[in-house]
Parts: sequence; structure tokens; C-alpha cells
Amino acid sequence: MEFNFDQIVDRTGTASLKWDFRAENTGIPDILPMWVADMDFPAPPEVVEAVKSRAAHGVYGYTGHPESFFQATRKWFGSVHNWEIKEESIIVTPGVVPAINLAIQTFTRPGEKIIIQPPVYYPFMWAVENNQREIAANQLVRVHDTWRMDLEDLENKIGAGASMLILCSPHNPVARVWTRKELEELAALCRRHDILIVSDEIHADLAMPGHIHLPLETVAPDLRERIITCTSPSKTFNLAGLQVSSTIIPDPGLHARFNTAMKTVGLGLSNPFGIVAAEAAYRHGRKWLDKLLAYIKANHTYLAGICREKIPWANPMPLEGTYLAWIDCHAAGLEDETLSKRLREKARVWLDEGPLFGPGGEGFQRMNLACPRAILARALERIAGIPVS
Repeated sequence: MEFNFDQIVDRTGTASLKWDFRAENTGIPDILPMWVADMDFPAPPEVVEAVKSRAAHGVYGYTGHPESFFQATRKWFGSVHNWEIKEESIIVTPGVVPAINLAIQTFTRPGEKIIIQPPVYYPFMWAVENNQREIAANQLVRVHDTWRMDLEDLENKIGAGASMLILCSPHNPVARVWTRKELEELAALCRRHDILIVSDEIHADLAMPGHIHLPLETVAPDLRERIITCTSPSKTFNLAGLQVSSTIIPDPGLHARFNTAMKTVGLGLSNPFGIVAAEAAYRHGRKWLDKLLAYIKANHTYLAGICREKIPWANPMPLEGTYLAWIDCHAAGLEDETLSKRLREKARVWLDEGPLFGPGGEGFQRMNLACPRAILARALERIAGIPVS
């Protein structure tokens, strides 16, 4: 089956956060939104048909979690990631960000230090601070055109009393897919200090050709009692609005505490369309995903080529995973706020500016590549026309 990722789908009029709130958020009605991480592609055809079929039923009552959902989830991770997940370790949650917040509330106390690895997905910072915990920033180190973990600093942060590490794997925004060696070194350090790891693996399926995502639990099976893994089909298959995810907690004690915390905030049931869509995606979405990854990789190649030819002050970092380009804009010679303002007001392109992601993000912009090539080309044409000196 062929999939047309070049097709432009008009998302206006759907309450799209990305497209329908442009004027409200920026004051620029025709700005191209390349910031938020959802795709401008329709979900796989089998997912669309499954949702249509469920909608046609006409009754949308309270929805539980059928056995078929757990089977599809386990089969996907077993076949795609060589990860055998026990059904009893899965807790269905309404998204990865809510799950991370709930993990912080459940397994740490106010005032405790939680390690994050900036520049990193900024809701991590919000989750720590909004729950009255303290950020311990283990900043990634840039080495030429890639990024590494600073394990010596990480050990110091753990030694200073941190009780939890939130790992981003693959990493957003620097687009790293951590290698087995890197994850083994991280696991060894955490094992020595008995620290709890919350591993956000929402981009697990989006490793680019030539790179392999390794679930942390498969790299360090002896550490699984100290690992909480947050997963979802939402990034992979463009289901973010359906708000369904799986939180994998193998340790029975931690699992029970998290389940209790879910009940205290009234969580437990699901959106009927989310469950149906997730199951259909995991059962039938592999061919679509393979084509998607090739298209995103080609979009990154196109981005890099246009930057070399027409936007020499912008240098996209290598894309190992995710569909988010991390672009070095230091050569523009502008303050972050100034460059972002010119991108929005002169180019009418909305990117996420690097400082949003914390220390190490200065001088960078993040661009969403999960869009038809024509939209990407239009955005780059606009950016190429703005003055930066």
C-alpha cells in the first residue's frame, strides 16, 4: 500500500492547537506553525477506519481496557523492540506527561531533587517545578555535532541527594538515540546509587534508519524494579489528541502505589476512540511507520541541503530519532529572543526557541519535520528571506 505524505491536509476548523490558535498565540494569522510536536499527516488508514467504525456505533459510554489492547501493545513492543512486557506491569494512562507528573507526586516528596538532562523537553521542567520539587540539571555536553551525557556530573547530582532521574530516550530535542554503551553506563551508575528512573520513551518508534532504539529495561533487566517506562502510540501514529499511553512498572510495590495514585485523582477509564486507535495502530501500522520514517529522513536531508545553500547561519544537527530538527543558529549572531522575533514577525514561521529547553539550548531552534515537503519548503523559503545581520 502506498501512503501519500505529500498530501496537504487542511487542519483549520478542527480546534487544532497547532493551526487554529495561531493568531491568538502570536498575533500573526498566516504564520506557519512548526513548533508543537504533532504531525500534519493523517493517521494510518486502518486507524482511521477503526475510529470511524467505533464512532458509527453511536454510543460512547464509559470505556475500560480490553484484553485485545494489552495483547496488541505487548505484541508491538515484542516484535519491534524485542521487549517482552508482562501484561500485569502495564497501567493505561491519559498521556506520558500526566504519567510523569503522577510519578513525581507518587515517588518523591516536595523539596526533593529530580534530575533532568537539558536541553530537554520543557514539560519535564514544568512537572518538577509545578510539583514543588527542585530541578537538578545534568546538562548534556555537545561534542562537535552530537551530544553526550555527562556521567561524572550525573553521579555528583545523585550524590547530592537527587531521588529520581527523568530520562528522555530518544532525546527531545537533541534527536539522539542513545547507544547500548551509553545506556549501560547510565544504568550502572543508577544501580550503584539505587535511584528511581522514569524513562520517557514516547519517541521509541521514531528512530531513523540506521539507528535502533533500545528500551532501558531491555538494556538493564536487573534494574527493572527501579525503572518506570512511559510509552504511547501518540507520536508514532499522530494520535496525541486521543490521549492514551501505557506506563510500564514491573515492580509490584511501585505498580500498586502508582495505581493508588491514579485512583486518588479519578483516573482509570479511557477515551473509547483512544483505545480503539491505539490497538489498530499497534496491529496494523508497521508498514505505514516504515514509510513515514523514510519520509521524515528525506525531509531532514532536504532541510540540511536548503540550509547549506540559502540559510548558511542555520546548521541542523544529525537526526538520529524523533521528527524534530535541532538547528544550530549561533552563526546568525543574534540573541535568541531577537532571532525568534524575526522568525515569527519577518519570516512568519513559528519554531520553538532553544532556551525553552533549558541550559544548553541557547543559540538553537527546534523545527517539526512531520509535515508535507511543500510546507517545509515554504517555511524555509520564508526563513531564507529574513535579514540576520
